[in-house]
Amino acid sequence: MKVQAYLSFNGNCQEALHYYSDLFNAKVINRQTYEDKKIDVPSSYRGKLQHAELKGEGIHFMAYDVSPDTPLNNGNQINMSVDVSSKNEGKELFEKLAHGGQVYHEYRERDWGYFGRCTDKYGIGWMVNYNN
Repeated sequence: MKVQAYLSFNGNCQEALHYYSDLFNAKVINRQTYEDKKIDVPSSYRGKLQHAELKGEGIHFMAYDVSPDTPLNNGNQINMSVDVSSKNEGKELFEKLAHGGQVYHEYRERDWGYFGRCTDKYGIGWMVNYNN
């Protein structure tokens, strides 16, 4: 069994994936736009991503820009959880993810290790964990 996240964006998927690819040293693969699809979307939306994946060491998720007729609400339905290999790696990653977003739990020591939870500037929830 494999469980994988599929993130939805409102027209800025390519920008978000570029940001995440730099942050996680990963690559955007299987990039497909609405260009040649038989889907009723405005011509201005044809260059948006209908499907893409971000893949790297320890990270793999899918993402797309929802079509304009699909309601998309920012919310807390999903959080991406990242397990890091050091306290400092977690602190650095958390600060980058939280920049321009909202922090709910500062990255600090907890009963089980180090943890922080935030929403990034794209509305995606992130939990950063380091278990010593």
